[in-house]
Amino acid sequence: MTHIDEAEVRAHLPMAKAIDLLEDAFNAWGAGRAFNQPRRRMVMPSGAVLHALAGYNETYFGTKVYATHAKHGAWFHFLLYDAATARPLALFDANWLGQIRTGAASGLATRRLACAGPATVAVLGSGFQARGQLEAVRAVREVTRTLVWSRRRERSEKFAAEMGAEVAETADAAVAAASIVVTATSAKDPLFASSSVRRGTHICAAGSNAPNRRELPGELFAMASAIVADSIEQARMEAGDLILGLDEAGWARVEELRDGRVRQSPDEITVFKSVGLGLEDVAVAGWVYESFRGVKNV
Repeated sequence: MTHIDEAEVRAHLPMAKAIDLLEDAFNAWGAGRAFNQPRRRMVMPSGAVLHALAGYNETYFGTKVYATHAKHGAWFHFLLYDAATARPLALFDANWLGQIRTGAASGLATRRLACAGPATVAVLGSGFQARGQLEAVRAVREVTRTLVWSRRRERSEKFAAEMGAEVAETADAAVAAASIVVTATSAKDPLFASSSVRRGTHICAAGSNAPNRRELPGELFAMASAIVADSIEQARMEAGDLILGLDEAGWARVEELRDGRVRQSPDEITVFKSVGLGLEDVAVAGWVYESFRGVKNV
């Protein structure tokens, strides 16, 4: 079995390629040549949590398993298998794999749903995932200005210095100035008011995948012309933004990335809710494995 470490993933999975790989994977899912198994979680008495999610994408299938503890950290691994024979192919150290594919899903949604032309981007959050989100948006749009806000100003300033951004005084100020908004926080309650969102804005919400946490105000969904999730099945289990913000009539409006929705007019507000899928992991891991087949074994 080939072992692929974090450095190899970073070196050989550029964001632009990851976005294209996910577009192929979602198109395959829409055509019935791929599928996704939603995440499951097992909580230990100590507060440690075991997470597992899986997917199949034509040539490969696989599962990501990771363990987290609020006080001690997180550890990510991904196992890739040959779909024709079930032979195990590779074990990945999967922290960067997850960051890149999560960003790539938002990049794909932004390519389809954001207005064309130069953009001002508001990034709410300043951590590991926020960087991947911004990199993905920059891969599909010309970004002329980037604003960042997070609850800890020193982290916003560090992000701004490293990512070529400006620090916004408030989340609402950042959102009001932006045509693309990305959220990547651990917030429990909405980060901004719906009245701060301009017509024509595209929003990618990637921070919450727990049913009791959300980053977006519920009123935003009534304003949106399109609400797109990576998976409705999984979103109903863990997308607090949608669970807390939609009634059943609202859920009936939600589409999936595999449906191929694109922007219809420059004035519409569009929302993409990402929870992170096993299918996405399989799509990018298969590409990296083919680049590194036989490099080293465990």
